[in-house]
Amino acid sequence: MNPYLPNWEYIPDGEPRVFGDRVYIYGSHDSAGNSAFCDYVLKCWSAPVNDLNNWVCHGDIFHTADDRDHKSDISWNNEQTRLFAPDVVQGKDGKYYLYAYIVNAKGCVAVSDRPEGPFKLISQYKYTIPDDVCCNGWFIDPGVLVDDDGRTYIYCGFEHSFLAEINSDNMYEVIDGTCIENFIPNEITSEGGFDDKDKLFFEACSPRKVNGTYYMIYSPQRSPRLAYATSDSPTGPYTYRGYIIDNGVDDHGGNDHGSICCINGQWYIFYHRMTNGTIMSRRGCVEKIEILPDGTIPPVEMTSLGFQDSLDPYKITPADIACVLRGHGFITQKNTFERVITGIRAGDVFGYKYFDFGDDFSSRTMLFTARVHGLGCDSKMHIFADDEEIGVCSIGQGDAVVEVPVKAVTGRHAVYFKITTDYPVEGSDDPNAWMGGYFKNRDLFELAEFTFMK
Repeated sequence: MNPYLPNWEYIPDGEPRVFGDRVYIYGSHDSAGNSAFCDYVLKCWSAPVNDLNNWVCHGDIFHTADDRDHKSDISWNNEQTRLFAPDVVQGKDGKYYLYAYIVNAKGCVAVSDRPEGPFKLISQYKYTIPDDVCCNGWFIDPGVLVDDDGRTYIYCGFEHSFLAEINSDNMYEVIDGTCIENFIPNEITSEGGFDDKDKLFFEACSPRKVNGTYYMIYSPQRSPRLAYATSDSPTGPYTYRGYIIDNGVDDHGGNDHGSICCINGQWYIFYHRMTNGTIMSRRGCVEKIEILPDGTIPPVEMTSLGFQDSLDPYKITPADIACVLRGHGFITQKNTFERVITGIRAGDVFGYKYFDFGDDFSSRTMLFTARVHGLGCDSKMHIFADDEEIGVCSIGQGDAVVEVPVKAVTGRHAVYFKITTDYPVEGSDDPNAWMGGYFKNRDLFELAEFTFMK
């Protein structure tokens, strides 16, 4: 399911890497309720390539502040040294190198004998690139490519992109004269004639090489999409090809950062989605993608599936795997064990893609059951299988398990819930019309989980 990690874990900016027979995810680390992006640790999770629903946490792998178990791994701390968007690659010596982006401080490279770390500091980046290009040595959102010939390249940037070659013998020294700026354009030019901001660079470089073609996954200007460009050379020029996913279509949007990865012959896009009513608490998600013979990647929609082909409607579905949130409702963490959709108001729609109801049904109805937390209001939850309404569930004023018969369906469907109330319409002739205005802007209930029963 999405998110593919445990629901309490917040790993945005995911960089997926396959090393041996496991896939590893490296990313930033958010916390529920945090008022800032990321914190002071990097974590690593991994799963067997043939069992992608069995993720293991390897704990903290690098730190920029002391905590209860570790000292900081760096010595040049200042007032804010949060860790953002790392990458990890395997060098020609077989060791694993972590590239750290440290806010308001020079970035660095660390090494480990194991892909899961922990990583030990080698050095800050060594470079002669002008500081106004590399943001005073921050090397923002480093994405690293070790090419087939053993040469190593780093790609970075915020609001403008740059790349450079790294000395593959030490993996932290930028080779003089190799820096190339704006390999992805950051402004509309008369030469390019760009009229689509997806073509323009904002942040989140992630390079990959696929069948001899170099791909650059990136976040375009002020967009919740992940776009991509391709080149015949690791140093460009790169040509915009399209976008892969847009987490603002059926959700509240926010930034996105991720990459593509081939696991057991299947390509995936790793990305993140927002929770807790902010743009800070981000959880990792994944979708299957296809790379066509011409090198293009058709856009994919957000789903609740993760690595699965379908969801089982007859198992309990946690509300927080919703991939559609239209209106005011949002996912929030109440505690380590429970996340709900809260802030639900009249007119809101939330949904889940996709359930497989099977092809054999012996009756015309089935039962729908949901656990809700009432907030002192009465409302109704209309249940849809794709565009067909199959039932209506009444939600009361307190905590409850509600149950209603709904039309039996077969096959594969998205399930949507649309929220309404019976309160008078504000502005109508009804003497109680003022109540409609009151409840129009009031949170009605919270949804915790639901299931269908034959």
